[in-house]
Amino acid sequence: MLEMAEIRLPKVEQGQTKIRNVPIAVTPEGFWCCPSPVGFQKTLKSQKPLNKPKPSSPPPQVTIHKKQIPVTEKKPMTTPIKPAGTYGDQRTFTPVNHGISAPVVPERVSRPKVEHVPRNVAIEYGEPGTSDMKVILLGKQGFCVKLSVHRKVLKEHSCFFTDKLSGQEPGLSCLEIDDCEDVESYVETVGLMYCKEMKQRLIKQSVSRVLRILKVAELLGFNSCIQSCLEYLEAVPWVGEEEEDKVVSSVLRLQGEGIGVTPVLKRISSNVSNPPNDTISHIMELVLKSNEERGRREMKSVVLKLLRENNSLPSYAGPADVCNETVYTLSRSCLDSLLSLFKQAVELEPSDKSVDSREPVVKQIALEADNLSWLLEILADRQSADEFALMWASQQELATLHSKLPIVSRHHVSCITARLFVGIGKGELLPAKDTRQLLLQTWLQPLINDYNWLQHGCRSFDRKVVEEGIGRTILTLPLEDQQSILLTWLGSFLKAGDNCPNLQRAFEVWWRRTFIRPYSDTQGNVPQSDSSMASKQQD
Repeated sequence: MLEMAEIRLPKVEQGQTKIRNVPIAVTPEGFWCCPSPVGFQKTLKSQKPLNKPKPSSPPPQVTIHKKQIPVTEKKPMTTPIKPAGTYGDQRTFTPVNHGISAPVVPERVSRPKVEHVPRNVAIEYGEPGTSDMKVILLGKQGFCVKLSVHRKVLKEHSCFFTDKLSGQEPGLSCLEIDDCEDVESYVETVGLMYCKEMKQRLIKQSVSRVLRILKVAELLGFNSCIQSCLEYLEAVPWVGEEEEDKVVSSVLRLQGEGIGVTPVLKRISSNVSNPPNDTISHIMELVLKSNEERGRREMKSVVLKLLRENNSLPSYAGPADVCNETVYTLSRSCLDSLLSLFKQAVELEPSDKSVDSREPVVKQIALEADNLSWLLEILADRQSADEFALMWASQQELATLHSKLPIVSRHHVSCITARLFVGIGKGELLPAKDTRQLLLQTWLQPLINDYNWLQHGCRSFDRKVVEEGIGRTILTLPLEDQQSILLTWLGSFLKAGDNCPNLQRAFEVWWRRTFIRPYSDTQGNVPQSDSSMASKQQD
């Protein structure tokens, strides 16, 4: 059986111009392809003259593919139009009698005006001449499509048409649908009612087009089409986040109506009992244990980026401190390993000066220091690095061993100290006063000792940012502690110069606080001391 749709123009007088419309055909193999209302109203871009017929031959037929072409002939003629898509088993078409008046224009006019382009289209489904009812789709801007269909087919496939037609008498065979938003998808969806293999017809379609068909099928209650669309969406790749969001929103809407959509949603959700934090912990462990430099570096960047995206959203796997606990557990493990490697390196130094014996240990020190820097970055992004600062400030043994190793073996550790100072200076972490004081006491001098190497040997080291972070950290302490630390720094700076951090800005702030504008009780600029307050209360 052949299903098809075409448009036929009536005969016109000599000298008139015939305007052909874009056809649509529906065959047992599927349908292809209804143009949108905009496509029907486009002006013509080209004109192709027809070959003149021989006197003895019948009037010629013209096949038009997806373009509207004005044709000027001296003799009236009937123009049957073939479908835009062709199939091997197509038969001769019987045209639908749907007349469209063509405007009278002078000869040799290359393109008609938009307002003269036909806005009515007739489409026939099934065996020509066998339809027993019409469905009229009224779209936007006065666009109208008349579908010649079969009551039985519509009632078998659509709950919507079943309800609409159940109360009608057989003789009343016209149904009008107003304000049709997507005429093209509506025509395609009705055409699918005549197809035996809907899934095959959807294979070459885009995801966006199938979603439009799915929406119409949902409105029509066309359950077999809905199922075919879901099978398509379950199997086809979704390209980009925008397309994925559209698919998920459409499928979730169907789920709310009680339609089974689990296979599609399994792509974005899981019923696995393992909580996500266990998976994150496993991923982090794999990254931390990797010895392949490029893969480890790239995956650290990827995981850090994805965790940053999670930070901006509500927790999907429970409290945020669960993930923080995982990071801290890994940090302690890396720190224990780093301390062990420092001890091993110190033992090797006096006994064996060969580079070959030290190289594996030096590489492992660099690896563990890099791992700690990565974990610190994760915690800083989550505003949860205060405990890390305390943990690092308490490593007096590691700081003592630090001075016993050559700079080439130890300088990676100073990068961790620098990052903590930068974080405190920027307000990314807010450790207690005692922690800040202990951090400066334990690690500032080792950082100063490695400063020259860090400037010239580390690409990511930003001298200005680090110096600002150290200075701001010092200025958060009580004034007496500021003085003690800055005077010690001054002695180092006057000896080393550029090989020492330049804390001049912090020194100036301390100087002004101390000598130029001291905040004393006599000026009333600060609260009085606790002792004076206590004496006044007693009085």
